[in-house]
Amino acid sequence: MATQSANRLAGRRILLGISAGIAAYKSAQLARLLKQAGCEVRVVMTEGAQAFITPLTLQALTGEPVRTSLLDPEAEAGMGHIELARWADIILIAPATADLMARLAQGMADDLLTTLCLASEAEKVMAPAMNQAMWRHVATQRNAERLAQDGWRLLGPDSGDQACGDVGPGRMLEPEAIAAELLTAPGKGQAAAQGLHIVITAGPTREPLDPVRYLSNHSSGKMGFALAAAAAELGAKVSLISGPVSLPTPAGVTRIEVETALQMHEASQQLAGECDIFIGCAAVADYRAETAAEHKIKKREGEETLTLRLIKNPDIIAAVADRRDAAGGRPFVVGFAAETRDLEAYARDKLERKRLDMIVANDVSTAGLGFGADDNAALLMWRDGQGEGGESLPPQPKLELARAVLRQALSRLAEHPVH
Repeated sequence: MATQSANRLAGRRILLGISAGIAAYKSAQLARLLKQAGCEVRVVMTEGAQAFITPLTLQALTGEPVRTSLLDPEAEAGMGHIELARWADIILIAPATADLMARLAQGMADDLLTTLCLASEAEKVMAPAMNQAMWRHVATQRNAERLAQDGWRLLGPDSGDQACGDVGPGRMLEPEAIAAELLTAPGKGQAAAQGLHIVITAGPTREPLDPVRYLSNHSSGKMGFALAAAAAELGAKVSLISGPVSLPTPAGVTRIEVETALQMHEASQQLAGECDIFIGCAAVADYRAETAAEHKIKKREGEETLTLRLIKNPDIIAAVADRRDAAGGRPFVVGFAAETRDLEAYARDKLERKRLDMIVANDVSTAGLGFGADDNAALLMWRDGQGEGGESLPPQPKLELARAVLRQALSRLAEHPVH
């Protein structure tokens, strides 16, 4: 891993942006680690960042002058901010405050750092850092989602004790963790899934009872859409079979919209024979009405109950996993298990019973995680010719969790190709 890390970053030109958060003191160690990995590092600081750490400290660590102003006459005599934007291979902002995230999400260019971000075609990464309430605020979550859609890769934040005395998500990842992410993740032009076709199901299904009512569940589709975005980042051809949700389609993803479990089953079977990885993330209704009423079911006087006859829907993920002798072969199959108790036992049973290659298990009873939330945690389990394995992923933004799930799936696929 160390050799791969050096190859990944050696000679890369990293523009380290530092905004006004107490975590700015960690940026000095981050700059040092990047230099040790063989990077060229130049630093841009916002005005507020200089209240937490001095430009002289970063200059000593990088051996380069630190830029702090968009209107520096000496630098701008040669269009310095444009040259700096063209120079960078990677723009890394650590820490990225809530204010900076908001300005970038709106496309503002009101200081040197935001201007460079708009003017550069470099790979863009940020490590958010803020109070836990600020991170959880709906506006910050909306900005984080928008930035991810715009191509930013968000690392963290971590959870734990904060400088303000609060405890929760919002801590900037430690410099070692940020450096490790940069060292191991494929960058621009280094697509780990190039040439692979990944099919993902997402969202709920709706099973009609009559023209105005249906059976469904609380799935928002966020996890499946995060997986699709992460797969596209890695260079894969991505087909997203989505139930009825209002989320925008991630860039580079082909979306197939369905409503019922039968429609999702049909679309899955059509694509399963031509894909390399199939991820069943959708919350598919287990049952549907035996017969949907032609007209709205009316309340009847004197009747206190209503009896519905339900029949089983097809098991989509099991059907894909059972395609061993089908034309086109069988993809690597990843299932999801949303549980409220006995997470590991139920996940292992589903992994074995449905003959999956890997399963992602979520405890959806945990507040702030799972259905409808922006964060999630998971237990990964897999089985292959070498036996069983597993990995526990702590609470984190769903896009980061999606990247971790795909890294493990691609690793398992590379070691034990299905086709």
